[in-house]
Amino acid sequence: MEDKDLIWKEQSRKELLKTPVLKVLEITSISPKEDSGNYIVMEARDWCAVIPEIGDDFLMVKQWRHGSSCLSIEFPGGVIDDGEEPVEAARRELKEETGYETDDLVYLGTVSPNPALFSNHMHFFLAKNMTSTGTQDLDSDEYVNYLRIPKKEVIEKMGSPEYPHALMAVALNFYHQYMLKK
Repeated sequence: MEDKDLIWKEQSRKELLKTPVLKVLEITSISPKEDSGNYIVMEARDWCAVIPEIGDDFLMVKQWRHGSSCLSIEFPGGVIDDGEEPVEAARRELKEETGYETDDLVYLGTVSPNPALFSNHMHFFLAKNMTSTGTQDLDSDEYVNYLRIPKKEVIEKMGSPEYPHALMAVALNFYHQYMLKK
């Protein structure tokens, strides 16, 4: 089949649930063979993650994740605010979660976190030449510690119970791709 023979055509969408974090939609689509199907799609804002590099270390954050009921060591990041550019969100999230600032952000790439169910994207940046303000500026519902961890340790432990977040593995992959091009 050619690519054009794989494309479904959306016929309608119905909002089933709206929360502060996402909307759950039921979408009715027509297949290339004219079959109709109903599918659940979650609409959420785009996210960003920043890979803060300090010499042979990464600056990471540790926080509680409600979905998996565990502590998770991750690269800093979060939701992109309405009207905010991904690079500005990355800069803001870095400062909020770690107290570090930089104007030296390198775009690494963008992915769809789960295109079967979610409509949003995640944008990745490398932060270099940072300075510390000495103060985090967390949201009222954020409880985050930041840690300076050797790159080797992060690479070796990615995917372990301490580092369970799959999108952080994607971030690390983008970092490796960037380093190979240097």
